[in-house]
Amino acid sequence: MGQPAADQDEPVSDPILVEIVAGTLASVESEVETAIGRTARSPMIRDAHDFRVGIHDVHMRKLTGRSYSALVQPVVRDYPIATMVPGDVFFHNDVYLSEGGIGHLPDLCVTVPVFHDGQVVAFVQAFGHHDDIGGTVPGSMPSHATSVFEEGLMVPPIKLWAAGVPNEAALKIMTRNSRMPESLSADLDAECSACLMGARRIADLFDRYGRSAVEAAFAAILSATTRAYRTELLSKIPDGQYVWEDYAEHDGVDPPRLHAQRITLTKLSDGDGVSGARLILDFTGTSPQARGPINHCADYADGVFLAKWLAPVLRNLADSPERMAQLNANEGVVPLLELRFPPKGTLLTPIFPAPTNARTFVILRLLGVLTGVLAKAVGGRMPADQETIRYTGVYGTDLDGRPYLMREVLGGGSGGRPYADGEDTVHVVPDSRNLPTEFSEARFPFVVERLGLAVDSGGPGRHRGGLGYDKHIRMLVDAHFMSIADRSILSCWGVAGGRAGRPFEVVIDPGGPHERAVDALADAEPVRAGEIIRIRTTGGGGWGDPLTRPVVEVLRDVQWRKVSVDGARRDYGVVLTGSPDAGADTLGVDGPATASLRATLVADRAGEEPMFDRGPGYSRLSGGRSWAEVDHR
Repeated sequence: MGQPAADQDEPVSDPILVEIVAGTLASVESEVETAIGRTARSPMIRDAHDFRVGIHDVHMRKLTGRSYSALVQPVVRDYPIATMVPGDVFFHNDVYLSEGGIGHLPDLCVTVPVFHDGQVVAFVQAFGHHDDIGGTVPGSMPSHATSVFEEGLMVPPIKLWAAGVPNEAALKIMTRNSRMPESLSADLDAECSACLMGARRIADLFDRYGRSAVEAAFAAILSATTRAYRTELLSKIPDGQYVWEDYAEHDGVDPPRLHAQRITLTKLSDGDGVSGARLILDFTGTSPQARGPINHCADYADGVFLAKWLAPVLRNLADSPERMAQLNANEGVVPLLELRFPPKGTLLTPIFPAPTNARTFVILRLLGVLTGVLAKAVGGRMPADQETIRYTGVYGTDLDGRPYLMREVLGGGSGGRPYADGEDTVHVVPDSRNLPTEFSEARFPFVVERLGLAVDSGGPGRHRGGLGYDKHIRMLVDAHFMSIADRSILSCWGVAGGRAGRPFEVVIDPGGPHERAVDALADAEPVRAGEIIRIRTTGGGGWGDPLTRPVVEVLRDVQWRKVSVDGARRDYGVVLTGSPDAGADTLGVDGPATASLRATLVADRAGEEPMFDRGPGYSRLSGGRSWAEVDHR
């Protein structure tokens, strides 16, 4: 079925009904997510909330925009809409057959069609990261995989329920391939039941107002998004062409090196800079596909998934943070973005069966690349680089001899902004969170001895980058630690004079006789009973010259233990008196010494600096260069 553009002429809709429909969609989306969260069993779904819900119209256009979601296209491709019946539930997780909507095999997707008068009128969908779907390591994310066949069970779109009857054979196959069959089965039950409930709620909307009125409201919702992005955001970008790139640092197989993701952004518009405005994002220059699992299948369905994934970055151009929070990224953004991909065989166009389980390194980096290229276009008035996702965990046998697996998605600091500091410990997956300590200690054989902020991790700037986590876990039994993490060498970059944040770091037995740093990509690092695992996540990049940060704000940061006394001097040129260990009220500023030090630090700078600061890790991987050619204004 064709997919009409969201900004073409649509049937006129009652504005009051549009508000009612939009509110109902948001309410149903929240209700489905709440139902899944309350009835699922795995920690990743129930507690970490690493799942998404989306509502799509019959043209497969996403109507809700609070978060991203998978796509309906692969289901309709294999099961035409005319063949669907009430009670059908579709399932898939096959990366290469998902039209770009699924990034790695642990993301399992459930899709339910909505019926009105015997016809499909919409879809309710949920997908999330599950504990285990097979493969060579617990958690189904082998960091050294060289083939998707090592990563777990691949399921193309199938009918998991047919007319209300579950496909028991398919469920048996999936649970048999999982190391955590009970939680997988419970999660699937939760997701199927919640989506079926959501489908009934959407069907009620059609029954109440009629198909033509509701579909006209759908079209109006999408058109409103298109207009808002075009007039409020794209109008801020001068017509022209801009280029920037950033890098993943390692793929788990080859030695660390710069795996480039490049965007050439072209802004086109009519003479007024608003009418007909659109962006072309050309990914030519992106590195060849990696041998390890950092590849992402983006070049399907005209890049629709990636367009909706990247579009929220544009909201940073809004007139205020309050307006930014009001702008959704539903299918209405798609007509504004033309994505152009390089030929097959790159990080974004991998060839089957290239592995993909750590594809977050690439798609999250693309958020930063788009932010960076927009910063070049608008004179630096974009945030510095945000935290990047990482999966950490432990597994083994607990005190009662039972196997266990704990996976966690810890957040990190977001970048400093032109108007404010970055946020601390932000989770880039919307609404996700770290596992509650009380839950973790009750279920797994370890003690969380510290969960706080990583001091000095935020990039220095006029507006400081947000801080990452500092988490200490003491194992009560021998275990294995696992990590799928990026930004352990390359830092979150600073912009417009801001400095890079601190990278990711894991140390086992810190200060003890067996102290050792652990690689950010690790499948089975042994940990002895009694040893501590110290995890420090990334800090966001800074925005603006740190030597212009008001002294009173630096003093406050030290009092709040976000910046150390040494960091205040080194990074901000602020000389303090007193000691935080003696109490925050003992701290003061040595004004003359601060003025002298700041003047010296300014005088020591060598010429004009580039717009971006990538941190010392870039020099290590680039052959000694301090910045890339594209980093200059």
